[in-house]
Amino acid sequence: VQLQAFGGGLVQAGDSLRLSCAASGRSFSTYVMGWFRQAPGKEREFVSVIRWEVDTTYYADSVKGRFSISRDNAKNTVYLQMNSLKPEDTAVYYCVSSSLRRGLGYLKEPDEYEDWGQGTEVTVSS
Repeated sequence: VQLQAFGGGLVQAGDSLRLSCAASGRSFSTYVMGWFRQAPGKEREFVSVIRWEVDTTYYADSVKGRFSISRDNAKNTVYLQMNSLKPEDTAVYYCVSSSLRRGLGYLKEPDEYEDWGQGTEVTVSS
């Protein structure tokens, strides 16, 4: 599966931004798609995940209530709507997919995802 993320940019605190991730060559074994992020000098951090076939989602506590993940199966695209952005949301955001069939709360580690997009940078100024 090839993943291409886009939609990042420079925004001010409190603004909104929507990231998109287009998946090509998607396998029928793909179970979930989601987002990680990596801030400068920090490890990659789980953000959110959605099942491909049903509207089941899971969020990191740090973004719950502010971010919303969704998908468009016809377009093989996953979105991350980010509202009320904070400077601490500044990071490179990576789109990911996994074929592991687990509860979404157990898919929060980078090595549980086989496919990674190239990343799109989000910068939130204070």
